[in-house]
Amino acid sequence: MEKQYCTAIVLAAGSGKRMGTKTHKQYLLIGGRPVLYYSLKAFQDSDLIDDIILVTGGGEEEYCRETIVEKYHMTKVTRIIPGGKERYESVWKGLQEAKRTGYTFIHDGARPFVDDGMIRRAYESVCEHRACVAGMPAKDTIKVVDEDGVVVDTPDRSRLWIVQTPQVFETGLIFRAYERLISEGVTTATDDAMAVEKMLGFPVHMFEGSYENIKITTPEDLETAEAFLRK
Repeated sequence: MEKQYCTAIVLAAGSGKRMGTKTHKQYLLIGGRPVLYYSLKAFQDSDLIDDIILVTGGGEEEYCRETIVEKYHMTKVTRIIPGGKERYESVWKGLQEAKRTGYTFIHDGARPFVDDGMIRRAYESVCEHRACVAGMPAKDTIKVVDEDGVVVDTPDRSRLWIVQTPQVFETGLIFRAYERLISEGVTTATDDAMAVEKMLGFPVHMFEGSYENIKITTPEDLETAEAFLRK
């Protein structure tokens, strides 16, 4: 089967309030390099990815270009654009810059441990299902609680997955989902899969990510990331 054109939208517009630092989390260093470097490098090195759209915080475009894209020779980054206040707004801005054919990988720049194996599993899954999401089975028991913190349900753990990125879609499909989401003013979609599920009623499949595919959110995550790198 002929390879389809693949765009990676890498989201780096978050402020990282829970990190407690003035520097945004995607620019903090692990292993001597910015968190954002690692995910960009994975897509840069993949023979499946044709171009990368980097979505940054407003006013950070040149900083990213000079200190990451040009410094580390990320030649597949074709556009660096400012994102929105919320994640879904940043995704929509990225989608408007993407080609309307092939597949689009949407990835959080604060997840540095995406790798070639994960990208390949994503591609195989999206070719078959048109919409897919990285994730891993939940290890812990999950409780549903009410507004007073009282347990109201304990879902079957065997059917629970921890959702990660990349989230990968046929480009026309994810574009239509976000186009409808924006036009209807929906602000409750917490990830891209939810936009496809809710706005189009289209089934989304899970593929295996990695338990190391963590999102850098707190200072403890930085320590964990350093440990993964040393390993």
